[in-house]
Amino acid sequence: MSDALPLPPRPHLDQYNRLAGDLQRACRSNESSAVRDWAAAWIEALGRLQGMPLTPEAREEVEREAARIDRRWQMFKDTHERAGTCVLADAQFFIAREHGFASWSQFAAHVEAIMRGNSPVSNFEAAVDAIVAGDAATLKQLLDEHPELVRARSTREHRSTLLHYVSANGVEDFRQKTPKNIVAIARMLLVAGADVNAESDAYGGQSTSLGLVATSVHPEAAGVQISLLETLLEFGADIERPGLAGNQHLAIKGCLANGQGTAAQFFADRGASMDLEDAAGVGRLDVVRRYFREDGTLTSDATQEQLESGFLYACGYGRTEVVRFLLDKGVDPGVRNPDGQTGLHWATYGPHVEIVDLLLERGAPLNVKDDAFHATPMRWAVFAWANASDSRDRERACAMVAMLVRAGAQLDPESIDDKLNTRMHSDPLLQAALRGEGPPGL
Repeated sequence: MSDALPLPPRPHLDQYNRLAGDLQRACRSNESSAVRDWAAAWIEALGRLQGMPLTPEAREEVEREAARIDRRWQMFKDTHERAGTCVLADAQFFIAREHGFASWSQFAAHVEAIMRGNSPVSNFEAAVDAIVAGDAATLKQLLDEHPELVRARSTREHRSTLLHYVSANGVEDFRQKTPKNIVAIARMLLVAGADVNAESDAYGGQSTSLGLVATSVHPEAAGVQISLLETLLEFGADIERPGLAGNQHLAIKGCLANGQGTAAQFFADRGASMDLEDAAGVGRLDVVRRYFREDGTLTSDATQEQLESGFLYACGYGRTEVVRFLLDKGVDPGVRNPDGQTGLHWATYGPHVEIVDLLLERGAPLNVKDDAFHATPMRWAVFAWANASDSRDRERACAMVAMLVRAGAQLDPESIDDKLNTRMHSDPLLQAALRGEGPPGL
């Protein structure tokens, strides 16, 4: 759903029928770039209709988005046998999917409803726009005039309610925004009668606003994630609801899987249920211990998969004592996840210097490349340095680079582009680390 494109301010179905015809012709063309060129023209026209100036930066984004649409079209053709024959119905279906609808008929009905002023669909869309813009006055007016909106659902495939949109997660990517007053907006919706435990069909279904907020980077980056979670709990959000975080995940597991360690800790502190994997990820060594018998074997309610995944989460979230305990229990320091990433990969991204030191001491593999990025832990450490938010994290990343160099790790020059290479050479601290000289005081 995050790839869904916005509609123009005044959409018309005839425009989209012509667009589908243009895609059909591009599909039938012998030019390899025909669909990409069609997509670029579409995105550029959409930007103009929304009043966006076509700056050089915007033009670059048009090209990137066109390339993404082209890739999705090729994947669509690979998975829909008839699409290769360039049938108009398939072009229409693809366009509907690009806007987040399950079928052309549903998309057409949505567009026609938008064209009718004051329709339930147009009112819902206006309310969503008010939420993501932080326009509390307009939202209140809409709720006062149309109180049924608070329990209405999007006609898009995710079928989210207005309350789900406060999470900036699982909905259209152009609406994944967190205004400063989002907590007040959430409270307004809840006071107006929003169902705090309503389920969205995003991420396989069962996703609630609580789970979507907890696993969303946008409220976390805006500094309001915990306040939002507290507000939802105040109004009765169910912390133990099955699948609330999407993909069949319970609260803590969903947070850990989506890089939201603070939210995972929030749930753990409020008594959310946790298995061995969850307990390791939030650093609850007391709970982790309960899953081991006196002879060091796992209890019947824990699995080897949970153990290994929990070890990786502990490495990634800086749970040093849990990592040490699990290594002492015989966990292989080189265990890998389905993407081929090791605990050393995750610890370097932290950056978690103590855990890197501990893993190296226990013989973690140095130069193994993960499957997702084809990068070694050393490359991950450089990535952590390049993306550090403050000087302290950059120093930690440099310390890890120095530790890895001293342990015998090597940096593959082919993994460094020219821009990053220039940055690396301009930092004396990193250059010293690449010689194995760690910064003092770490």
